[in-house]
Amino acid sequence: MVVLIGGSSHVGKTIIAHRLIRKHGWECISLDYLKEAFSKTQTGDPGDRSDYQMRYWMWPFVAEIVKKAIKDGRDLMIEGCYIPGEWADSFTSKELEEIRCAFIVMSESYIRSHMYDIEKYSRQVENRPEDVLDVERLVNCSREFKEDCLKTDTFYIEIDGDYDTDSLLDAVESVIEDSDPDERGILI
Repeated sequence: MVVLIGGSSHVGKTIIAHRLIRKHGWECISLDYLKEAFSKTQTGDPGDRSDYQMRYWMWPFVAEIVKKAIKDGRDLMIEGCYIPGEWADSFTSKELEEIRCAFIVMSESYIRSHMYDIEKYSRQVENRPEDVLDVERLVNCSREFKEDCLKTDTFYIEIDGDYDTDSLLDAVESVIEDSDPDERGILI
């Protein structure tokens, strides 16, 4: 099975991925690492693309990795903000049976009222020395991801109350366990 964890910046995708890796022993690819590798090697140099443009530039490479993992019967998790809302269009119906996907976003009210916490935890797993948080960018990013999910019928988890990693992990695991959930979104 392949698990895709996408969504907005600074929502906890990497924290959740690490917890799932420890629990299930899956292999994992961070799309931040893949982006950095492209940049440093200048292989298919991503240049100065925005995160939105990068999502569509990287996706063909990532989709091929997913297809290879499915073909080889490997359990793989891919996490990062570079998964487009239209991710499912890259796969056959047979391949889609082997993929679970959840996007994580934050509500505007959560972002505006919890910026201190978002910044405090932004380096919990990854070293982000250049990371300067911009409230409006985070609000727009989360809004755009949620809109993409609604347009493409992609499952999303929206953080709106107190951030709780255990609740977020439970929500992601419910998507992994249910290949076709009745609801298209969860509010936590």
